[in-house]
Amino acid sequence: MLRSLKALFLSLLNSLRDLTPIILVIAFFQIVVLQQPIPDLIGLITGIIFVLFGLTFFIYGLEMGLFPIGESMAHAFAKKGSVFWLLLFAFSLGFGTTVAEPALIAVAAESAQIAANGGIIENNEKAMNSYATGLRLTVAFSVGLAILIGVLRILKGWPIHYLIIGGYIGVMIMTIFAPKSIIGIAYDSGGVTTSTITVPLVTALGVGLASSIKGRNPMVDGFGLIAFASLTPIIFVMAYGMVI
Repeated sequence: MLRSLKALFLSLLNSLRDLTPIILVIAFFQIVVLQQPIPDLIGLITGIIFVLFGLTFFIYGLEMGLFPIGESMAHAFAKKGSVFWLLLFAFSLGFGTTVAEPALIAVAAESAQIAANGGIIENNEKAMNSYATGLRLTVAFSVGLAILIGVLRILKGWPIHYLIIGGYIGVMIMTIFAPKSIIGIAYDSGGVTTSTITVPLVTALGVGLASSIKGRNPMVDGFGLIAFASLTPIIFVMAYGMVI
């Protein structure tokens, strides 16, 4: 119990350390550069406290529960020797974590609002919800497929750089043909998928799997799944823009 409280306190200090530069930057530009009082100071301080504790509990929970279980399940699937179930798990993990990604939810909702205001879709709640949901599912499917390919790469020992180079060649080609209104969203979608929920679980899966397979180096083969997770959404979202 005492050890857990100590670890939680250290996580709180780490969160405070990470947030401090952001707070200092905002305070400097607000007070020194803009020379304006901070609006709703009490609300701002309260929000910062909530963010501090929320970030602390979130990261501590990931380290305590989700990261270990991701690695242990990778070991278990490797020992089971069933490639089908391993690939199905990899796809489901990528899909599930991406659908629940808060950053993606926010970007999808904002994209739907802008699309409605710009006349790309109908300006009503149903059309915006449909657009945002379609965008989220497209990104989630692409990440699931990316994790599946990444796991298959670890199993087969394929060099990662060939796959990444080929993927970005595909991105450049699709950028030429995709509607201009979707290109920026597509590139941002690749970034928001590699956030707080997806990264720990996917990294744990790759490292755990590479550690369990004879002849695989966790440092060389275990990492790289996140690169696929940030690449494939760009391609799929541009294709989504072409379709709609």
